[in-house]
Amino acid sequence: MAKSSTELTRELQDSIRRCLSQGAVLQQHRVKLETKPKKFEDRVLALTSWRLHLFPLKVPAKVESSFNVLEIRAFNTLSQNQILVETERGMVSMRLPSAESVDQVTRHVSSALSKVCPGPGCLIRRGNADTPEGPRDTSPNSETSTSTTHSVCGGFSETYAALCDYNGLHCREEVQWDVDTIYHAEDNREFNLLDFSHLESRDLALMVAALAYNQWFTKLYCKDLRLGSEVLEQVLHTLSKSGSLEELVLDNAGLKTDFVQKLACVFGENGSCVLHALTLSHNPIEDKGFLSLSQQLLCFPTGLTKLCLAKTAISPRGLQALGQTFGANPAFASSLRYLDLSKNPGLLATDESNALYSFLAQPNALVHLDLAGTDCAIDSLLGALLHGCCSHLTYLNLARNSCSHRKGREAPPAFKQFFSSAYTLSHVNLSATKLPLEALRALLQGLSLNSHLSDLHLDLSGCELRSAGAQALQEQLGAVTCVGSLDLSDNGFDSDLLTLVPALGKNKSLKHLFLGKNFNVKAKTLEEILHKLVQMIQEEDCSLQSLSVADSRLKLRTSILINALGSNTCLAKVDLSGNGMEDIGAKMLSKALQINSSLRTILWDRNNTSALGFLDIARALESNHTLRFMSFPVSDISQAYRSAPERTEDVWQKIQWCLVRNNHSQTCPQEQAFRLQQGLVTSSAEQMLQRLCGRVQEEVRALRLCPLEPVQDELLYARDLIKDAKNSRALFPSLYELGHVLANDGPVRQRLESVASEVSKAVDKELQVILESMVSLTQELCPVAMRVAEGHNKMLSNVAERVTVPRNFIRGALLEQAGQDIQNKLE
Repeated sequence: MAKSSTELTRELQDSIRRCLSQGAVLQQHRVKLETKPKKFEDRVLALTSWRLHLFPLKVPAKVESSFNVLEIRAFNTLSQNQILVETERGMVSMRLPSAESVDQVTRHVSSALSKVCPGPGCLIRRGNADTPEGPRDTSPNSETSTSTTHSVCGGFSETYAALCDYNGLHCREEVQWDVDTIYHAEDNREFNLLDFSHLESRDLALMVAALAYNQWFTKLYCKDLRLGSEVLEQVLHTLSKSGSLEELVLDNAGLKTDFVQKLACVFGENGSCVLHALTLSHNPIEDKGFLSLSQQLLCFPTGLTKLCLAKTAISPRGLQALGQTFGANPAFASSLRYLDLSKNPGLLATDESNALYSFLAQPNALVHLDLAGTDCAIDSLLGALLHGCCSHLTYLNLARNSCSHRKGREAPPAFKQFFSSAYTLSHVNLSATKLPLEALRALLQGLSLNSHLSDLHLDLSGCELRSAGAQALQEQLGAVTCVGSLDLSDNGFDSDLLTLVPALGKNKSLKHLFLGKNFNVKAKTLEEILHKLVQMIQEEDCSLQSLSVADSRLKLRTSILINALGSNTCLAKVDLSGNGMEDIGAKMLSKALQINSSLRTILWDRNNTSALGFLDIARALESNHTLRFMSFPVSDISQAYRSAPERTEDVWQKIQWCLVRNNHSQTCPQEQAFRLQQGLVTSSAEQMLQRLCGRVQEEVRALRLCPLEPVQDELLYARDLIKDAKNSRALFPSLYELGHVLANDGPVRQRLESVASEVSKAVDKELQVILESMVSLTQELCPVAMRVAEGHNKMLSNVAERVTVPRNFIRGALLEQAGQDIQNKLE
């Protein structure tokens, strides 16, 4: 409390505190307020965190006037103990009891402003108000200041609280808590308005306004949340002031058609703007906005790294202006990495697209290009990409476009040339594009010649390839080694799958295959196709890791594929959704899960599965310790819940519990794994062996009376083979026991024991170093507290007793986790 406050009665001070109960009273000073020229009256100046209050010397206390620190335009000290404050509403002149009081008030205002906006703020001057050239206090809020605050998340909570006070609104503590706790703990620089979507529009507006001078947050994000006009106004204000906001995402945010035009004006006003990523997708934008934005982007010294304008109704004229900007500003050639113009029908159907093609044809840094649903001619586009985008382009989405705007049966040369020359492609989407046969052949030929790519995802779903496309794939896919994921869904292959599936199986680069919506055939043909699929995934050298037959309406014949999953060892993911396999399919799936140890993910829904089917799956998962993820079957669960709510809920909770257990456990019990493997051998290889033995025995019986010596020698050899075959039934368990005994007490186990001891010693040593450093720093910063704690050594010993890593934890981590994994491989 300032000395001058001693002149105030205790009763008055307490009355002022009660009056300002919503905020802590930090200072109280008795002042002389200039009410008229050269006329001063007694008042009490009370300071809270963000506001200055004036009270008459009366009890009970009542606020006569007040103003927020953000209302201050200038703060002058006219003499040793007089200050002149210029606010939005006028001038306030007052005399304080002493220079010390003046200094206390000045420092309070300066500190408050520095928390709200660490950059240039109000002017705090010492000396005569009429001499602006006088010495200026270099407080954190003065124009000459270079200091910054080190509060949590750049002092967002303080700025937000000050703005709430300034606007006379309640400060929501949940906002401050979320930012100070969650955002800070995650070191999150992205301010996401969806985190506060439950609040009113005026609350969101204040949060956005608080970002104007915040130097912590670099991204403002809003998607699928309609923002009110007051919020959008503050977005523009923040962009006009901010020198740290690097990315703005307003995706489907309900922007008005003129918002982009206003945004362009803001870019022109803010010379310190550092924005380099802009997303305005799914908002209607008028041509004036695009033209204005294009003009401002010409002046961006570093260009943009990301621009998303999907489904914005951008016209060819707007695109032309944008393309010309890309070409005219040389910074874009090296900065622009992500461009999304998708879902704008007709955008690339006219000659106005030439400006964009010209930019794409020049060497550039594009990594992600999405032009889906823009009516672009793919052959013309690939011609441009061939010259400018081969080096960096990774993601290319050309779905729902046409192959060419020209008529002709010859394959566009750009197809083969681009796909044979691209260096970094990892994702190509040509779905729902009617690919002519020659274009498909050129595409496959180009990929077969490309030695730079690997694990490419190629989406050819819905391309109406049919029989001719299936034939082209059979002929040329074998030479394509760079495609790791292939989506051939919904192409009308139908009976052509009989020959296509074996051809796909011969490509050992394929890891992920999507074949859904291609099974519109008669029952007999369907069974043949499914058996071909089973044969493909059962091959010893099968490379597939995931298989999708979603939405194929296989019905009960899905069981043909499901039964093969039991002994399958290559697939880690399978999608059986949309096949209507009913409870019998769930029963077969449950049996497969009981013996399968390779599947990690199963997707299945829209299969008419009841609570009984889910119960079978739950029981199967009790003995399956390897499945990690099962998609929530929304449709089937909803249907089952309507007929048997309690049973469905219990069963699904049981399924989830098993999946959680599997995600936390390292491996399934070894004895169980052995029994599974032994069961597979018994059910497949051994059965085949028994059949062969039976045939051989029949031949032996038929030939045993033959007197010829060569025949008798062959019969003796056959009997020995039958004997070996019978003995082989005991071979696998014996081999397992031998490996199990050696692995449990072998050199690997002994070495891990030794390593565990060494790691424990290293951990103890590292903890000691960390603790000594922490205690030394504490002693340096808080010497008095350390003396109370009776010195360095005692605190170190006290902390060391509490902060330890148990040796059994380290031993368990190495032997029971890492050691178990190694032992599994050995066995």
